[in-house]
Amino acid sequence: MSDIAIRVENLGKQYRIGALQKGGGYSYKSLRDSIANAASAPFRAARGLMGQNGTHENHRDEIFWALKDVSFDVRKGEIVGVIGRNGAGKSTLLKLLSRITEPTTGRVEIHGRVGSLLEVGTGFHPELTGRDNVYLNGAILGMKNAEIARNFDAIVAFAGVERFIDTPVKHYSSGMYLRLAFAVAAHLQTEVLIVDEVLAVGDAEFQKKCLGKMQEVSRGGRTVIFVSHNLTAVKKLCGSGILLRNGQLLYEGSSNSALERYMSSGVDTSGNWERDPEKASRDEIWFESVHLMDSDGNIRAEFDFEEIVHVSISANVTKRVENAQFAMRVSNHEGIAVFTTCNTDEPRRYIPFEAGPVTYTIKLPRRFLMPGRYMLTIAAHIPRVQLFDLIDDEISFMIHETSSYAGVLPDDRTGIVNETINWQP
Repeated sequence: MSDIAIRVENLGKQYRIGALQKGGGYSYKSLRDSIANAASAPFRAARGLMGQNGTHENHRDEIFWALKDVSFDVRKGEIVGVIGRNGAGKSTLLKLLSRITEPTTGRVEIHGRVGSLLEVGTGFHPELTGRDNVYLNGAILGMKNAEIARNFDAIVAFAGVERFIDTPVKHYSSGMYLRLAFAVAAHLQTEVLIVDEVLAVGDAEFQKKCLGKMQEVSRGGRTVIFVSHNLTAVKKLCGSGILLRNGQLLYEGSSNSALERYMSSGVDTSGNWERDPEKASRDEIWFESVHLMDSDGNIRAEFDFEEIVHVSISANVTKRVENAQFAMRVSNHEGIAVFTTCNTDEPRRYIPFEAGPVTYTIKLPRRFLMPGRYMLTIAAHIPRVQLFDLIDDEISFMIHETSSYAGVLPDDRTGIVNETINWQP
């Protein structure tokens, strides 16, 4: 008997986007518009080659492949993390695996009952109590009434809403609502579980419970497909990883290797990031370039543990801006934020920016970051008001422990930073 739980062969999903309207531009259609379009389809087909004035119509929909030529196998009991940047095709893949939408090309073969946690809270009715919604949502997810009743106490306890279970959910906080919805879905008894970003639910304590529940599911021998931007959760939970990029399979293998490739794929690794002026933001502030340099001004992306890393940020301000802030976040290869620094740290106040060029240089101290790969995210914004421009994990650099410092770092010294602290007896 085969130990394959999921087999995906040459899977692809195509969409048509950008249908032009008579007046030019794009719009969404209502149900009434769709019915009217269906009724007039034969007449439009007859006019397809010739416009109303007898001229050739050249308006065509744009073909977009959300997923293309994706193939992989998942073994029974395996937990696979699916990662990739926004627009990589992760959600499309999960919808195809869940049979929510049909593929354009290829096929999916799944052995066993499938449970999907794609839209947590779908099917909840605000006027019904929490108790009623547990039964309603469970039925929508494919659970039998007896199965829901058998798991009811565990579901309510997991969500932590015992006191409010007979209260209409319209009176719940958003956190209570989502916790109860996740609890219902998490207690599905399925052979294959497809999970999309559920660890973004609730507060930190509940997210820890969610991760524990996923680990419990995996120990029970069930197959799990897990999509998340929480790379730490992917590393903890998943033994295997699938990396998608622009709708195509970029890597399939261990989760650690997938995470490393994710953090280094599609990013600048030269230390010389420059924006195409034609792609510049139309807002008041936009970034022109970011250069990583050593103390001699040489542009590099690899540095020794003992070197100072200079980050030079150049931006353009198109008109005077009050209360704006430049911020830079350094993250490690697992996506964990190491620290964030802002131009308003010193002096501790906002400085108005006049129209013209702006340049900042940030110095990362030597012996501060432990050897490894790091990513930069840089933003120009008015905090909690407006984002002008964002460079999101597009710049990467390495810190190496070379011969100049070899053997000085103890083997058991762990962590992300290497700050030395004086111990007073």
